[in-house]
Amino acid sequence: MDRMNPEQLEKTVHAALRSLPLRKAPATLEARVLAEIARQASIPWWHKSYAYWPLGARIAFLIISGGLANFVLFAVVYVQAGFDAAQFTTAFGSWFDFGARTLGAFRAVLDIGAVVVRNIPPLWLYGAIAFVAAAYAMLFGLGAAAYRALWARH
Repeated sequence: MDRMNPEQLEKTVHAALRSLPLRKAPATLEARVLAEIARQASIPWWHKSYAYWPLGARIAFLIISGGLANFVLFAVVYVQAGFDAAQFTTAFGSWFDFGARTLGAFRAVLDIGAVVVRNIPPLWLYGAIAFVAAAYAMLFGLGAAAYRALWARH
């Protein structure tokens, strides 16, 4: 056996494996497989991959996604071009009537936030950053300690 060439060894091993009896499948295998097939079939289409969506839903998704992409591109162009509120209202007035009011409210909130941030002493900001970093490090350390205490022994 130790002087066989690879082809002879392969044939011998193949013959030995062919002579082994077939293994029996577990008695519950068929029931489990059928239950999994039924479970997969009962999953709603919106929880499945895009390829399994109905044609109408795919078309609607593409139209809505295209509209949102168009809106984002127009918004980016207007922001980069100096952001003239009149042009923005004219371009999107037919799409979103509340766009200018929402933008005004958003701008007001940003202005208030900018005033508040400018009035916070820098030492407090550095302290807040250090506190968040320390809290994150403590969370990481507690997670590592919990892992070590609960799972490392197993």
